[in-house]
Amino acid sequence: MSAPRSTRPEPLTLPPRPRGRGHNTRWGIVTLCFFGITINYVDRANLSVALPQMSLDLHIPPEIQGFVLSTFFITYALGQLPAGGLTDKYGVRPMFAIGATIWGTFTMLGAAVHNVGSLIATRLGLGVGEAAGYLGCAKAVSRWFPRHERALANSIWDNGARAGTAIALPVVTTIIALLSWRWSFIITGLLAFVWVFAWLRGYREPDKHPKLSREEFEYIKAGGARLDDAEADATGSKVRWRQLFGYRTVWAMMIGFFCLNYAIYFFITWFPTYLVKERGFDLLKLGIFGALPGIVAIGGSLLGGFTSDRLVRRGWPLNRARKTCLACGMLLSSVIALAVLVPAAWEALALLSVSYASLAFSAASVATLPSDVAPQADQVSSLAGIQNFASNVAGVLGPIVTGLLIGATGSFVLALLLSGALCIVGALTYTLGIKRVEPLSARSGAEVAA
Repeated sequence: MSAPRSTRPEPLTLPPRPRGRGHNTRWGIVTLCFFGITINYVDRANLSVALPQMSLDLHIPPEIQGFVLSTFFITYALGQLPAGGLTDKYGVRPMFAIGATIWGTFTMLGAAVHNVGSLIATRLGLGVGEAAGYLGCAKAVSRWFPRHERALANSIWDNGARAGTAIALPVVTTIIALLSWRWSFIITGLLAFVWVFAWLRGYREPDKHPKLSREEFEYIKAGGARLDDAEADATGSKVRWRQLFGYRTVWAMMIGFFCLNYAIYFFITWFPTYLVKERGFDLLKLGIFGALPGIVAIGGSLLGGFTSDRLVRRGWPLNRARKTCLACGMLLSSVIALAVLVPAAWEALALLSVSYASLAFSAASVATLPSDVAPQADQVSSLAGIQNFASNVAGVLGPIVTGLLIGATGSFVLALLLSGALCIVGALTYTLGIKRVEPLSARSGAEVAA
């Protein structure tokens, strides 16, 4: 009697990497994605930087400020689900360009707001446009990169979030100081249109890109790039979109990313106000020192991507490599809660920088999960949309909860303690909730009950 066949994935066999000039087109693609996400986050974060000045002009109290900050995430979160399906159906190139055009337009309209209602309307429109960004980048990397380079590639474009947030602080504060907060929306919104032009000129699918060499194409294909949109499960069956919710792994991805984003969006929404109100920063100090956590987080993200891929290249199973980076980064990020215990502003800034860098370290592996576990290649963006939808529910709730806690207690103590606790929950979810980091099988659709 023969031994039962193992269901564990085969060790990753690395194809030879093409050497010399002309074999790095894939890195040019991810650089385009990086600049797209950088502008995405500049346009997203400019309200957070301008809000202390805007709240004086428009008479917005803290509780309403939290609601205004969160409204962006309502349409951004809900937009993930249709945007994922549309990106899988129509392609990365047109959908990312359309999204950037929409978000650039609504950013510029922010210059014309005169009350809370009009401000909320621009934020809702911004959320619709920006929903295409994360999904487009995840899809592009899944098609352009082999498995053992995905985490680093994803960390590069994902660093646009840190770069955009960091750039927004000095750039927007400078514009406000020299001109006004209204001009900050006009200038940052125009950046999106510049990027759309570059994107439409530079992005093509691997099999249609005029500068992609045959050697590089074969390299990314042999390394497991998700190139075939007709790809199906080995049984010949196809997992439907709604069936993705039947997998335990998918729910763990959703819950884990919710926890990560709850903490990370503190830095995108309330962090500038925290430095001004809790630590006494003026506009100059905010512009100089407020960018430090974002800059440190860029290094954390690159280290996370490099480490995850390095472990795979050294023979670690994909499952073990991804989970190790996810859990370690989330656990260390819980030091965000310790910022409430230190008396000096520089100590709090150091702890918050470590937390942000650790969140970014984990995020590099989070971004690879849709590519790693999608049942078929034409569901990478759909799965990324599901994961990102759940994560941005945290974007809706986080600013509101933080605003309410500040209003009730007069400090950020409870808000930061809650963020630290959720970081620990996220580490446990990624470790125990994800069954295996491998393509989901149509035969295990009832996995959630397993």
